[in-house]
Amino acid sequence: TELEGKISNVHNYCIAVKENGDDIVFLRKIVKGGADKSYGIQVAKLAGVPDTVIARAKEIAEELGDADITTHVNEIAVTVNETKPKAKAKRYDEVDLEQFSLFDTVKDDDVLEELKSLDVSHMTPMDALNTIYRLQNKLKNRW
Repeated sequence: TELEGKISNVHNYCIAVKENGDDIVFLRKIVKGGADKSYGIQVAKLAGVPDTVIARAKEIAEELGDADITTHVNEIAVTVNETKPKAKAKRYDEVDLEQFSLFDTVKDDDVLEELKSLDVSHMTPMDALNTIYRLQNKLKNRW
């Protein structure tokens, strides 16, 4: 967003978004200007990232929101590097992948309860599709 006005022919555009609390709907409309905030956490939620990860991301975002982000990122990086030895990338075999299901953070009952609580008569078709997509991803992308 900082390059617009500094370099000729550089312009900012973003996708229009409708927010409803922590939920978002991308309106499939490109508008001139930069986004007013980051939607990374909401996109992760739509992608089915576990709620525990989403909650931690929100905590970190709140910590970073009130101060200089660069300073905090450097502090976090130093803390992580000092406390954790570098680990080799893990490789999972079929047995490991099957055992992941023991630790699912998304339960069928959670999805069913969310479906039961929906007020579909007050949802737009796009809201309904986005909700179905999000719930389907929760079931597909269990950790």
